[in-house]
Formats: sequence, structure tokens, C-alpha cells
Amino acid sequence: MVRRRDLIGIRGSAQGSAPPGDWVVVIAENDSSYNRTVISSPRLCPMPANGNFGVLLRHWRSVRHVSQLDLSLDADISTRHLSCVETGRAQPSREMVLRLAEALQVPLRERNTLLLAAGYAPLYRHTVLDAPEVEAARRAVELLMAQLEPNPVLVLDRSWNILMMNAGAKRFLALFPGCDSVTPLNGPRLAFHPQGLRPFIENWDVVAAHIIRRVHREVADNPSDETLKRFLEELLSYPGVPSRWRTLELDGTPPPCLTINYRWKNSTLRLFSALTTLGTPLDVVLQELRIESFFPADEATRTVMNRLGEEALYR
Repeated sequence: MVRRRDLIGIRGSAQGSAPPGDWVVVIAENDSSYNRTVISSPRLCPMPANGNFGVLLRHWRSVRHVSQLDLSLDADISTRHLSCVETGRAQPSREMVLRLAEALQVPLRERNTLLLAAGYAPLYRHTVLDAPEVEAARRAVELLMAQLEPNPVLVLDRSWNILMMNAGAKRFLALFPGCDSVTPLNGPRLAFHPQGLRPFIENWDVVAAHIIRRVHREVADNPSDETLKRFLEELLSYPGVPSRWRTLELDGTPPPCLTINYRWKNSTLRLFSALTTLGTPLDVVLQELRIESFFPADEATRTVMNRLGEEALYR
């Protein structure tokens, strides 16, 4: 039985866009080498800070690699009208701005920017997690964290800062003394920082390369997000990070599962994770929220997780 007071909350600010989808399973197995295909990391021009709507629209169309013809078909407008909007010869309606943003899958935060550039008020709110308006969503997240005990669960913002954690996550971090001194608490930072979890991860090269690829892709998908760009640079600046990781590497034959293998005492704890996002968010913070749940990848790890949970109940 998990009590409400076992849910640990750490406040932070959510500032970015979470990838679409309901579940993303991040799995891993070993650190064997694979054939690689290396492509250049995207060098996208920054989002114009004060550009008009047409400039911003062309920017997003370029980011999404969508032609004027394809966008006009998706948004159900003529190519001629779309061209006039992009060149500033036509003023889009509020409905048109939202329709184009939906067709381009622009995150809610950036849709507000597009509305402002077109002369309209922002539509999507940016609500803190403890606000009454999002109480139902917060309770759902707390319920999920409690139901997944004794497995560790983290609630993260778009920059992977840890906003909340359940008791299972707190117990797991306690197995590795000193790692919680790496602040602000952040999932990838814990994996990369020499004083975080990095010394305990046996297959660090494989896990870290996977994290870097994910952050590279998020930077490409959110080219105006300067916070994400700085975060990528931070990860790349840590000691022992190969310079080749400044380009996006794609494994030719990836393994079916990716586990993070933690060295603990005389054994190895193997965990894989699943990422959950809210399915129909209409608030910037809720769209950017990610819930990362960690599950045992073998029976020995499951036994340790269960024992830690049982011991906590009888303290």
C-alpha cells in the first residue's frame, strides 16, 4: 500500500515541448557495437525573435520539411493564398493561424508565438502544476506514480528537470550515495555528471549515446528552444563525452531492448523505462509533461525493488 505522503514533489518550471505520442519505451540490452550511419546534426537557423507571421510560418515549414503544396492541402487552403500569407501580402485569420499550426504539428507554446506574430492574443495557457485548474491531471499523475510502486517514477518537464518523484524513485537514488547532490535534479544530467549516476552505470557509453540522440532530435524538432540547445551543449561538455556525439548517430542494427545496467554492491540492477505523455493536453505545461517509469528487466532486479518497497512499509 502506498500512502500519499510517500509521493515526493520537487518544483520546477516546464519550458518546452514533449514529443507526441502516448508511450515511448526506452529499452536496452548490452553495449555491443553496431554498424552506424552518421548524418550531420541539424544546423537550423534560430527562430526569428520578432519576425512577422509569414517569416515564422516559413521557418516552421522548413523545419518540418513540408512544401507549400503539401501544407496547403493539409490546411485546406489554396497554394496562392498560402504564398500571400508567407510573403505578408495577406493577413491570416485567427482560425487560419491555428489551422496551419495544427497541420505543421507546432507545439502549443510556439502556437502562442504564431498567434502573437499574427496580431492575436495567445490561446493556450501556461498553468503551474499545483493550480486548481489542473488538479484532475495532477491527481492522475499522482495515482500513476502510486500504482507503479515499488518501481521508480519521475515526472519531468521539457528540459528533463525532475518535477516530482515517487517513493520508489527516492529509494532507488538512495542506493547510490551522493548522486542527488547534482542539482537541479535532471534525468540526463544525473546520467552524464561524474558525481551523479554515471560512475554506477556499467553500459554508460550505450545509454549516454541514446540520450544524446534523443536530445539531438528534440533540438531539431524545437529549433526555437534555446533552453534545449544549451542543455545539449551542457551534456556534450562533460568529461569523457566523445566529440563525435556532436553529430547525430543512427545505429544500423539497434538491439530490441535497451536496459540501464546499474552496478550496486556485488550485483547489477537492470532497468528499462517507459515515457508517458498526456493524450489530449490543451495547456502548455501539460503538453510538455513527461512521466518516466522504470521497470525491472530481470527477476533479480525485480526482487531487489520489491524488497526495498517492503522494507519501507515496516520502518
